[in-house]
Amino acid sequence: MGISSKKEFETNDFPILEQYGGGSIILTQLDALVNWARSNSVWPLTFGTRCCAIEMMATGASRHDFARFGYEVARATPRQADMIIISGSINYKMAPVLKRLYDQIADPKYVIAMGACAVSGGPFYYNSYSIVKGADHVIPVDIYVPGCPPRPEALLFAFLQLQKKIKREKNFKGMIKK
Repeated sequence: MGISSKKEFETNDFPILEQYGGGSIILTQLDALVNWARSNSVWPLTFGTRCCAIEMMATGASRHDFARFGYEVARATPRQADMIIISGSINYKMAPVLKRLYDQIADPKYVIAMGACAVSGGPFYYNSYSIVKGADHVIPVDIYVPGCPPRPEALLFAFLQLQKKIKREKNFKGMIKK
């Protein structure tokens, strides 16, 4: 057993070095292992204010089932969540609440803005003085999902893009001494 070629590293993130009866030994970087765990167990906090929330709920239902991508449990409190899904418009009265929820999420935290209203204020921004022109005017957004409302497949694609982003992060840069 052992690493037979460099290609094994390129095709497999966690190549098996030795296999035993009770398990195997793998070789990887600590960042890759932590990012793999984080990207496959993201707990979302939902922040649905308009019709996009219906599509968000449909994404979590049995037909689309975002749990199969590691977005297992939608949390009701930000202290137990890793990310927030904003679906719907945000008015100026609601913006401080959204900021407070975002601040209560532990680091690292991620944000998905779902739908035209969360991305840019949508049609309500042009007809109302009270609508914020996009969630990124309140909190930083990692992934934008366009559409009015976007289909559940678009939100699933955003989940996959967020997983790719999490896997590219450097968690221990400068902390590990050579």
